[in-house]
Parts: sequence; C-alpha cells; structure tokens
Amino acid sequence: MGAISFSIDKRSGKARAGVLHTPSGDIKTPAFIPVGTKAAVKGVDPETLKGLGAQVVLANTYHLYLSPSESVVQEAGGLAKFMGVDTPTVTDSGGFQVFSLGKGMKRKITRIEEEDKNVEQKGTSVFDEDVASQHGQLAIIDEEGVTFTSHIDGSLHRLTPERSVEIQHALGADFFFAFDECTSPTDPYDYQKEAMFRTHRWADRSLKAHRQNLEANKKQGIYGIGQGGQFEDLRRESTKTIGSMGFDGFGLGGAFNKVNGESMLPLALACLEELSADMPVHGLGVGEPGDLLLGIANGVDTFDCVAPTRHGRHGTIYTRRGPINLSNEKYVRDFSPLDPETVVKGTEKFTKAYVCHLLRNNEILGQVIASIHNLGFIIGLVDGAREAILNGTFEQYRADFERDYYGK
Repeated sequence: MGAISFSIDKRSGKARAGVLHTPSGDIKTPAFIPVGTKAAVKGVDPETLKGLGAQVVLANTYHLYLSPSESVVQEAGGLAKFMGVDTPTVTDSGGFQVFSLGKGMKRKITRIEEEDKNVEQKGTSVFDEDVASQHGQLAIIDEEGVTFTSHIDGSLHRLTPERSVEIQHALGADFFFAFDECTSPTDPYDYQKEAMFRTHRWADRSLKAHRQNLEANKKQGIYGIGQGGQFEDLRRESTKTIGSMGFDGFGLGGAFNKVNGESMLPLALACLEELSADMPVHGLGVGEPGDLLLGIANGVDTFDCVAPTRHGRHGTIYTRRGPINLSNEKYVRDFSPLDPETVVKGTEKFTKAYVCHLLRNNEILGQVIASIHNLGFIIGLVDGAREAILNGTFEQYRADFERDYYGK
C-alpha cells in the first residue's frame, strides 16, 4: 500500500463522499484546500484556519524553492512543522508558476490576475523587461525541463521533473503533483498536443523519480496532471494516459478560462469518465462556488484556489445571495452581519459598515476579516455538499444554492 489511499463512503450520481487517508491524518472529501502560497495563507493564522474547518493546506513549490529554499523547510522538519499546522499538507509541482509567471515560448497563461502583474516586489519584477532581455525569455522550454528567471532577483534557474520531485520530497507534504507544462487556453491544437505529450513524458519521469525513493514513497503520495487545453480528444487522451500510469491521484490541469465565451471546466470534467471510478481527483485552481459544486457533481474530491483570500483582500465577500464588495458606499451605514444567512466562526460579530470602514481606510484588518469570511464560506459550502451526498440530497443542495447565489 502507498502513502495515501482513498475510500468512498457514498455516491450520488458521479458525486462521492469519501476519505483520503494520508500519513498526517484523514481528509473527509469533498474538501476545499486553502492555499498558503509561501507557507502562509495570507492574513490567516493556522489556528483560525483550523477553526474554519480547514483539513489540509497547500503550499507552492516554486515560491518555497526560491525562498527560503527547500533545504530550510526540510531542516525545520518539513512543511507542516515549518508552518505550524497539525493537518495534512500538499505541494504543487511549480509548473504552473514557471509557465504563468514567465513568457515561455512567447506565450502568456491568461489565468494570471491583473493584481499579480501590478504587484511591486523587491528586486526585479517578474515582468521587468530588463530581465526578459537579459535572459532572452523568462521561461524557456526544452525536452528536459524549463529554464526560468526568478521573479525576485532575475537569477537564472532550472526545473526538470526530477528536480521538482526532489524539491517536493524535501518539502515533505503528504502528497504532491508531478511536473507538467501548463498551457494557455488560447494555444492552438498543434501546440496543445505537443505540450500534452511532453507532460506525459514528464509525468513518467516524475513518477519514476518518486518511486525510486523508497523512503519518500512511505511518506508521500504523488498525483499526475492531465492537460489538453480546450480540445476534448486531447483532454480524454491525457486523462486516460495519466490515469493509467500508476499515480496515487489525478489532477485537473490547465487554466479554465472562458474560450469563445465558454468555460473549459465542463469539458475537463466530462473527461474524468476515462479514469478508474475509485481514483481520487483534485481540481487545481478551482474555487468559485458554482465551479466547486459542478466539480463535486462530476466526481472531483479536493480543490484548491487562491480566490477566497484574493477576493477578500480586494473587499469582495461571498454571501448566500451572491458576492458583494464591501468597499462600496452603500455599506457605509449598513450595520447588518456580513452575511445574515452564513455564520463564519471569527467574523460573525462584524458588520458590513465596520468592514467597509476598514477597507476604505486601508486598514489591513478589513482584508483579514473578509478573507477569513470567504474561506469559511467556501469550506462550509463544500462540507455541506459532503453532508448532502451522505444524506442523498446533493442535487437539491446544489440547486438551492445556485438559485440563491446566482438567482437561477
């Protein structure tokens, strides 16, 4: 038996309630995983996360490799101890960041937010033209891996499937992801196909690098990632190929932006029928309420996304009746709860007027409260879906939520 295993308690159509068993504890699924990019969920401490019901936290391999380095995290006793959490942890491969933060092959991954483009950082910005000209391109892809420049200081680095796995072994998360090439949803068919086959070859190398480390195999699981962009035949081929390679789980890869007005997520979800019926599935970067319920309805078990805290930092909170921006003038004298229909531990005593005041005066507490509320809302939404699956009422649960949230 590997380091992780998955059991299914009940199904409701394609949706399932299960348990992901990891060395650091069980994760009841479906589950939402907060993102702690640099080993910290922005503005939310570990005890607060635990109080919100977070069962697991995800950190970013790319960022931790650059700072403080995987060796520092390893010396601290691994990611969980370094962060001060007592839950399971997950790391991504670093692939998405390398490709989305750079200009690999003169392309740009469109899932990157405008917020990230405009952030001022010490040293050299990832979008600094001097760095781009100094090293030619910020991410250069070849068969062996990717050469890229640090967004911190412009220094040159190299990631291969084997190196990504080595870094993630040192970080010590309960499960992690194979190194893949994350394409743009606007890339043409021929390039998507080329990148998909490269991802498959890198997946094989990642899996071998992990399986050959017998000690790591006892402590960590590895997920493969399917690609294929907006093309169903490629998505299906990739899902089937990755699913048959011997990974411990499957990750929905790629950016799920709208192409020609249509989200790519339903296409990716439809291809999950190519997987074994008992293989755990993770939705990378899936975090909006409707997408979470859609993913659950199609058999996705875990999700991660920065959206809840990102929206919170900009003043937007989720409510049962849809998202609202508390920075708006209309909330200056609104002394009602943040969401009268959703109680989130730690934010239930605050009013819209108070958080509006904080946000409009650039008080960081406003961003913290909004972020905590959003995480609690999303974790509660997914936990509620689990209970509904167990009770046999998932379809009604989803319909009621979408009626209230989207006005359907």
